[in-house]
Amino acid sequence: MSHTAAPSYPFTIFFDASCAICSAEMGNMKARDTAGRLQLVDCSPPGFDAGPAPREALMAAIHMADADGRVFVGVPAIRLCRTAVGLSSGGFLLDLPLVAPLADRAYALLARNRYRIPRWLANRLAGRIAPSCHDGSCRL
Repeated sequence: MSHTAAPSYPFTIFFDASCAICSAEMGNMKARDTAGRLQLVDCSPPGFDAGPAPREALMAAIHMADADGRVFVGVPAIRLCRTAVGLSSGGFLLDLPLVAPLADRAYALLARNRYRIPRWLANRLAGRIAPSCHDGSCRL
């Protein structure tokens, strides 16, 4: 029986900021990141080479590196990011033997077609909630 250490914070998330759905989802997560666990890095500029994988791979799927340098890609990265900001990761459901491969395939299909999704729909899909701040206190 092997034991894998839990990922350590902060997480560095490499995402495509030129993608409406990626930007909406990362904006949603960052707005909820009250503990400062997420560091967002836009890997979309041409020539970007500061990530844990070649730019082409970073643009094909979300990548997340934890503080210990471990890299997670796709659905596992999203699950960890959601958990870091207090959102449900869908862990139990996504771990079911028949569902896990479907989630990976659905993510790959979405990632390949993400530029076709209009910004208004991306914001809705991401459940984006803009924080409203008054007198130094913010509410999601």
